[in-house]
Amino acid sequence: MTSRAQQVPATVTWGLLAAWLIHDTEELLTMPGWVDRARPRLRRRLPWVPDRVWDGMRVTPAQTAIAIGAMGVLVAAASARGARSGGRSPFYQAALVGFGVHGAGHVAQSVLTGGYTPGVVTAPVVAGPFALWAAGRLRKAGVPVQLERPGRGLLLMAAAILGSQGVGRALTMMRDRVGER
Repeated sequence: MTSRAQQVPATVTWGLLAAWLIHDTEELLTMPGWVDRARPRLRRRLPWVPDRVWDGMRVTPAQTAIAIGAMGVLVAAASARGARSGGRSPFYQAALVGFGVHGAGHVAQSVLTGGYTPGVVTAPVVAGPFALWAAGRLRKAGVPVQLERPGRGLLLMAAAILGSQGVGRALTMMRDRVGER
């Protein structure tokens, strides 16, 4: 481990996992049933969106928990890589950037839909600020931060979200099929 890597506190690397836990706890508590609760508002605000789209966005508590668990494995792995590399790991930095930028997506969703969306409370007060703070601490420690190429982080975040949601749906469908036997 280099002396520069030692200058990066654990709050910068493992803090990603802690910030993610706070943010995703909000999602865990609010995502199941949100589409049905918000559907009247969604229909008024976005009348061109077919009901099948909203139906496809429904998630059960089990799907949500599995998807969040799958995402947690990725965020924990990114945090561990960040800790081992003193914040230099491209995987850690992509996860950090993706986590921060996706907070803006939560805010945009709420503006677009005209109300609360799961994750919007902690996105602007936890996700975005943590990512900016951590990037600043990395720079202060002399670690080059790849924020000028946010595409990698956004791509990682999009793939991770879609993948974890897919895992949640697939595992609950398998469980339901086994339960039908």
